[in-house]
Amino acid sequence: MLARSRRFLALLVCALAVVPAGATSESAKAEAQLRDIRAEIERVRSQVQRDAAERERLARRLRDAEQSATAARAERDRLRREQAERVQRRAELALEKRERETELEGERAALAAQMRAAYMIGREEPLKLLLNQRDPARAGRMFAYYGYFGRARAGQIARIENFVARIAELDAELEAEQARLADLETRQRGEVERLDKARAERGEVLASLTAEARSRAASLDRLRREQAALEKLLRELRRAIEKFPSDSKSPFARMRGKLAWPTTGRVIARYGQTRAGGLKWDGVLLSTTRGAPVRAVYHGRVIYADWLAGLGLLVILDHGDGYLSLYGHNEQIYRKVGERVTAGDPVAAAGDTGGRSSPELYFEIRRAGRPVSPIPWFRNPRP
Repeated sequence: MLARSRRFLALLVCALAVVPAGATSESAKAEAQLRDIRAEIERVRSQVQRDAAERERLARRLRDAEQSATAARAERDRLRREQAERVQRRAELALEKRERETELEGERAALAAQMRAAYMIGREEPLKLLLNQRDPARAGRMFAYYGYFGRARAGQIARIENFVARIAELDAELEAEQARLADLETRQRGEVERLDKARAERGEVLASLTAEARSRAASLDRLRREQAALEKLLRELRRAIEKFPSDSKSPFARMRGKLAWPTTGRVIARYGQTRAGGLKWDGVLLSTTRGAPVRAVYHGRVIYADWLAGLGLLVILDHGDGYLSLYGHNEQIYRKVGERVTAGDPVAAAGDTGGRSSPELYFEIRRAGRPVSPIPWFRNPRP
């Protein structure tokens, strides 16, 4: 660990040794810093995940099932959005086809009218005008009119040909869109099946955890392991980010009593309450609705966005000056490590990952690694 810390520090010193010469170098420096912190946090994440997997088989199965369900749900939603776009595109193509067919009918009607007029004049009329020299001016005008009619007919015929060709193209595009929609429906059914399979696997794991929980000692041991995993993760994250201080313009400490709740719901567990075997809650647990947006309480930087035993899909934000906020049991995560967010930005969707029986959000505030009661930080005592 000491050797890795020295290598990480040496890498940081080298990255910071370059003095930016302008906007381009500033951008390059920011990108390099982002790569460095992502790499370091990925190392921390991988180590914590490996430790948790080695300690508990059920936690590993639960993680795999919930991550598989999350991936299937995200892919299903993406396919649904693509399907909606394809349906819209097909409707636009169908509308254009109807418009082109209407224009084609109009052009055909105009051409038919000209053909009837030409028939009424007769095929020999231009020859008669040529042989009739009594009024040369009139003959010249009539020849000009005949030229106009001829060119107009040629133009209409060309337009009709273009419309016919475009309608054929639209037919081909409509057939292609229909094929794409059929493919999307097939892929959606596959993702739904994968989601159902993951949910079934998760149900089996939860049943095993429930059976294990009947033993007070086993339940307490599991809670302690999960708490230890979280504490280790937070310690490692603090070490990883202490050389990458947040450039927060407004200190988080000044926001006490001013924050908005991260989501809507009902508080079902409060900071300091006993949960099991003498362990206490380090944050608050909110009962909410599945998919409810989980929002950042303050601007900061994402330093963790992954699954963790006991908390499921977890997002941790660094707000600077040693302050962190944690958001657990999410169904989906919208942000990646290194991304910056502002107050109110959605960072996740509420869910039941981590072994919860219903959609809930676990929220915690940490200062210098120690949990603090979140309630006094909110404008309202209830979410």
